[in-house]
Amino acid sequence: MRIRAAIAEETSKPLLIEEIDLDEPRHDEVLVKMIAAGICQTDAHVWHQHIPTPLPVVLGHEGSGIVQRVGAGVTTLKPGDHVVMSYQSCGHCEPCLRGHSPYCDHAMAANFSGLRLDGTRGLHRGARPSGEIHGHFFGQSSFATHALATERNAVKVPDDVPLELLGPLGCGLQTGAGAVLNSLRVPAGASIAVLGTGAVGLAAVMAAHAAGAGTIVGVDVNPERLALAAELGATHTLHARQVDVAGELRRITGRGANYVFDTTGRNDMLQHAVEALAPMGQIGLVAAGGPEATVAVSMLALGKSIRGIVQGDAIPQLFIPQLIQMYRSGQFPFDRLVRFYDFEDINDAFDAAAGGGVIKPILRIAADDITNKGAK
Repeated sequence: MRIRAAIAEETSKPLLIEEIDLDEPRHDEVLVKMIAAGICQTDAHVWHQHIPTPLPVVLGHEGSGIVQRVGAGVTTLKPGDHVVMSYQSCGHCEPCLRGHSPYCDHAMAANFSGLRLDGTRGLHRGARPSGEIHGHFFGQSSFATHALATERNAVKVPDDVPLELLGPLGCGLQTGAGAVLNSLRVPAGASIAVLGTGAVGLAAVMAAHAAGAGTIVGVDVNPERLALAAELGATHTLHARQVDVAGELRRITGRGANYVFDTTGRNDMLQHAVEALAPMGQIGLVAAGGPEATVAVSMLALGKSIRGIVQGDAIPQLFIPQLIQMYRSGQFPFDRLVRFYDFEDINDAFDAAAGGGVIKPILRIAADDITNKGAK
């Protein structure tokens, strides 16, 4: 079928929207009409080739839409279902079988190769001399009017919640909230510092507030985002360029933070995190730092630990409905982070995110009355 898709043709060159061909769903796939898609920093990293997914490629991995057709082997989804699409995993390796699909042995191939795991592709440019086009980004490539997904990464969601709002739950917001609720398991009364108050960090702040954390410190260099962090549950905020971050965190918490969640990937922030950590405290990292990001082993004495976190250790079919319920109850007001853009304005949306003026851009891809159905 013919679809319209935003294509990253060359490194950092403007995305181009054009018509391409999309295969019919295979036996294990679903065809989804895209209603909206969030823009995540990972999309930008691939577009700028900081992550080496082959170009040209259709990006997008925070999609929401409506199932149109399903393959013969699909049993849990049907046409008309509202879905949010998340990361892809194989379902067969040891981590997947143990319930740790974010750490799938085939995660890079499943999410970043531009191909299905069997090496095929469902996006085509026909006879154009520029050749084939890569897709299946995070098992979806949702910067398009239609996308192919599977039961593993398409999550049925209630049809009385605005579908255009829900896409970011599939990656960025899931990562931040899941890091607090699933990975670190922050208990009531604990202290946590969140380094970086973008979409992932603010999701962590909201989750920590919902979990009943006693002290929640947001750290950033953007005053507007720090102000929003305070509104969303941070008990304290720190401007990283104006204070001694580690010193202030120790002063605020009294003995050091029980948990530090770093979304920045910066070496200086990692050093602050370790220095501010209480004995037996834990640091969670979601951003890959550069080669200079090192920590002396001696700094991890007294039971301190650091761990990497992928997708907030979330199983999407379980965690995305949990986040929707938290949203409905007022505990996770992520609608305050978003700004909507028309699909044709995708480059403006990326520019706004890069400039820091917008926390979570969402592309409206298809207009549909049902996207306005329901409320919190």
